[in-house]
Amino acid sequence: MDRREIVKLFAATCLWGVAAIAPAQVPGLPSWNDGAAKSRIIEFVGAVTTPGKDFVSPGDRIAVFDNDGTLWAEQPLYFQFQFMLDQLKAAAPKHPEWKDNAAFKALMAHDKAALEKMGQKPVLELLGIANSGMTVGDYDKSIRDWLAISKHPKYQRPYTDLVYLPMQELLAYLRANDFRTFIVSGGSVEFMRVWAEKAYGIPPEQVVGSQQEVKFAMKDGKPVLTREAKFAFIDDGPGKPVGIYRHIGKRPIAAFGNSDGDLQMLQFTAAGEGRRLELIVHHDDEQREFAYDRTSHIGKLDKALDEAKAKNWIVVSMKSDWKKVFAFEK
Repeated sequence: MDRREIVKLFAATCLWGVAAIAPAQVPGLPSWNDGAAKSRIIEFVGAVTTPGKDFVSPGDRIAVFDNDGTLWAEQPLYFQFQFMLDQLKAAAPKHPEWKDNAAFKALMAHDKAALEKMGQKPVLELLGIANSGMTVGDYDKSIRDWLAISKHPKYQRPYTDLVYLPMQELLAYLRANDFRTFIVSGGSVEFMRVWAEKAYGIPPEQVVGSQQEVKFAMKDGKPVLTREAKFAFIDDGPGKPVGIYRHIGKRPIAAFGNSDGDLQMLQFTAAGEGRRLELIVHHDDEQREFAYDRTSHIGKLDKALDEAKAKNWIVVSMKSDWKKVFAFEK
C-alpha cells in the first residue's frame, strides 16, 4: 500500500467511521441524495483524477469555497456581522459621539431601509472603529469568547453548529482525492481562521478573506500587531478573483458559492482551460433552513442563478439534494 492509499484509508476511517466507498475509493457523500448534482460531482472528480485527457495533477487540483451560505448558514444576518454588532454595542459607552451617528442609529435599530440608503462605507467605517485598537491576539480571543456563548436565534445552538454536513463531506471527499481546499469569503480572515480548521479541515493559511489594516509596533519591549480601523481589502464580488490571485496564485478548477457575491469567482474558475466545476447552493428549504434567493437582503442569488442556468453550472437544491442539512438533525 503506497502513501496515497494510506492517506485515503486514514481519511475514510477518521472522518466518517464507516467506509462509504465511492468509485474512486475515497469517502463518499452519504448526506447527498442520488441525483444529477451528486453524480456530476463524482464524475468530475473521477475525470480529473484519472490519467487521460481530463487529468489534472494534484498540485493544480484547487477548489475554492465561499463561506457564508455555502459552508454554513447566513440568515437572518451574517454571523460575523452579528459579532461585529456586539462589538459595536460593547464599545458604544466609550464613544458618546456615536449617539448622533446615522449609521450607529440604523444599526442599533436594525433599520434595513436606512442602511441600504446610506450604503456600505459609513457602516464599515463605524464597525471598523469598534473592531480595532486591540492586538490581533486580543481580537482572536474576543472571537473565541463570542462563539462560546452566542447562539443562533432560530436554532438556539452555537453558530459553529450551523455548518452544512453535506459540504463537510464534500470537502473531505475532495481532499481524499488530492484537492487543496480554500475558503474565499467576504468575511474577514481573522474571524474565520479561529474555527475553520476544526469545522472544515481548512487550515488558517488556506483562508482568503477581507482584511483590516494591521500595524506592527514594539510595546513594553515586545513586538505586537494591532488592528486599525481601516479595511485593507474587501474580498467580495470582483474582489474574490483578486484575492485568489494574490493568495493562491493559481486558477481554481472548482468553485462553490451561493450568491451574486460569488459570481466573479465562479466566472474566473470557469474561464480556465480543461475540465471545470462550478456549483451554487440554492437555499430553497424553509423547513430545515431558509428559503431565499433573488430578493433577499442577505445572500442575494439573482444574476448568478441566471448564469448558472445559462452555463449549465450545478445548482444544488438544499431541499431535494441533501438528506440532512446539519449534523444535529435527527
